[in-house]
Amino acid sequence: MTTPKRPLRSAQWFGSNDKNGFMYRSWMKNQGIPDHEFQGKPVIGICNTWSELTPCNAHFRKIAEHVKRGIYEAGGFPVEFPVFSNGESNLRPTAMLTRNLASMDVEEAIRGNPVDAVVLLTGCDKTTPALLMGAASCDVPAIVVTGGPMLNGKHHGRDIGAGTIVWQMHEAYKAGAIDLNEFLSAEAGMSRSAGTCNTMGTASTMACMAEALGTSLPHNAAIPAVDSRRYVLAHLSGMRIVEMVEEDLRLSKILTKEAFENAIRVNAAIGGSTNAVIHLKAIAGRIGVDLELDDWTRVGRGTPTIVDLQPSGRFLMEEFYYSGGLPAVIRRMGEANLLPHPEALTANGKSLWANCAEAPIYGDDEVIRALDNPLRADGGICVLRGNLAPKGAVLKPSAATPALMQHRGRAVVFENLEDYKARIVDPDLDIDETCVMVLKNCGPKGYPGMAEVGNMGLPAKLLAKGITDMVRISDARMSGTAYGTVVLHVAPEASAGGPLAVVREGDMIELDCASGRLHLDIPDEELTARLADWQPPADQLLAGGYRRLYVNHVLQADEGCDFDFLVGCRGSEVPRHSH
Repeated sequence: MTTPKRPLRSAQWFGSNDKNGFMYRSWMKNQGIPDHEFQGKPVIGICNTWSELTPCNAHFRKIAEHVKRGIYEAGGFPVEFPVFSNGESNLRPTAMLTRNLASMDVEEAIRGNPVDAVVLLTGCDKTTPALLMGAASCDVPAIVVTGGPMLNGKHHGRDIGAGTIVWQMHEAYKAGAIDLNEFLSAEAGMSRSAGTCNTMGTASTMACMAEALGTSLPHNAAIPAVDSRRYVLAHLSGMRIVEMVEEDLRLSKILTKEAFENAIRVNAAIGGSTNAVIHLKAIAGRIGVDLELDDWTRVGRGTPTIVDLQPSGRFLMEEFYYSGGLPAVIRRMGEANLLPHPEALTANGKSLWANCAEAPIYGDDEVIRALDNPLRADGGICVLRGNLAPKGAVLKPSAATPALMQHRGRAVVFENLEDYKARIVDPDLDIDETCVMVLKNCGPKGYPGMAEVGNMGLPAKLLAKGITDMVRISDARMSGTAYGTVVLHVAPEASAGGPLAVVREGDMIELDCASGRLHLDIPDEELTARLADWQPPADQLLAGGYRRLYVNHVLQADEGCDFDFLVGCRGSEVPRHSH
C-alpha cells in the first residue's frame, strides 16, 4: 500500500501517539485488529441497511463481506456499521415517514466516526435516497452498492412482477373475475429470491437514479440480487472506494446540476417511478444543487420511454439486465443526443458517456426498445399546475391511459383514507367511470409521511363493467409498482391548507397533461371563501414524539419532503474530543 498523498480524516482519531490516539486504537483492538491496520490506511465505512424486517435488504451481510474483500485488496481498512433500515414492505404507516430519520442516522454516523469514505449498501425504496442524503450532507467520498432486484416471479407458468401483480389480481378479485384461492395462489411465487421488487418500481428506479447520477459503478442498478455478478460488483466497489479517497472524489464533485439533469432524462427513458421526483429533490438539497420541479418539464418532457418493463410495459428486471441494463439505455440515449451532459463525472473517475458509449445491447430491441419504437413517445414526468395545485403535482405518463390524460369529470371526494376505505365498497356510491376520484389528507403532514395510497382501487361495480382506469387525484404518493392515470403529490397538501382541502363532492375538475394544467372549475371568489373557512385536521395538533418533529418541519412534496433544518451540506468536520 502506498502512503496517501493527503491527510486522512481517520488520522484525527488513529494517527497520533498521545492519550487520545492510544485510547481510540486500543478500543478498536479489542476486536482483534492488528496494529498495522492503523498505519495510514484509509478507513472505509460500510453503511449497512441490513435487516430481517426489510426483506429486500436481508442478504446484505453477504454483500458487505464482498465489499470488505475489495477494500482489503486495495489497501483499505473496512469498518461495517448499521443504520436505520426503513423497508417499505413492513414498516407502518409508511417508510417515507422515516426516510429523513434514516438520513440523520447516516449523516451523524459518518461525521462522528473515524471514516475517510463510505460504501452505501442500499436496496428497498427509501434506503437509497436516505443514505445518499446523509452522505451528501457530509460530502465525503461515497459509492452506492444496491442489493439488486429479486428474480422474476412465477405463477401458472408465466412471469409476474413483484408488487404489480398484487394490484392486478386484487382488482380482478374485487371484480369477481377470480376467487380468493386464485388470488392467494400467486403469493408464494411473487417473491422467490432475495432482492428488491423486480419491476421498475421505486427501488429499481432509485437504483437506476444512483447509477445515472454517477454514484455507483456501471451495471449496479440491474444485476439480480442472487447473480454472482452482484458480488463481483460489490468487490470492485470496495476496491474503487479506496482509490476515491486518494483522488478526493467527494460527492459534491459527482452530484452536480448536470448529473441531476441526466438522471431526470434517464428516469423518463426507463419509465421510472414518480417517487424519484421527491427523492432527487431531497438529495439535491443536501448537496446544495438548485433542483426545481419545473426542471422535470424543462429537461424530461419529450423523452421517449424505451424500457419495456412492468408496470408500464411487459418485462421485468432480469430481462432488463440481460438486455444490457442501464448502460445500454444510456448508450441509446447518447447516440440520439438525448443525454444532456454526457461528460458528467462518475464514481469510477470516468464520464457517464465513457462508461456507456460501447455498452452492448441485447434482446432484439424488445426490452430496451429502439427510439423509433418507444413504449411511450413522451415518457417524461408530467408536472401539473393550476388552482388545484399551485405548487405543482405530478403524473407518470408511461403508466397512464392516454385517453384520460385530457379529461373533465365530476369529483367524488374522500376526506381521508378511512373515508375512502369505508365508501369505496358501498354499491350505492354515486360514481361512474367519467368521475374524478379525489383523496385528501394523505400528504407529508396529513398521513403523516405521504403514504403510497394515491392509486386508489376502483369500485367493484366499475371493475365488473370492465373499467380498469379512472383519473385519481391526491396529495399522496403511489408505489412505483403501480399504474394508472393518477395525479400525485398535489402541493400544498390538504392538511397544510392547500386548495385540495376544499374540493367538494360534485365539483368539476379538469386535467390537461399536454398543457400541464390541473384546474378546479369553481369561481376564484368561491375558492377564496372556502379556503378562508378551512381548519386544520384536529389529530395533526396532537402529534407527539418523532411524528411531531416530522409534522412541524417537513417540507412539501415540491421541495422534496426533507426537514427544513436538514437542507444543505454541513461537511464532515467535527470538533475534536479530548478524553
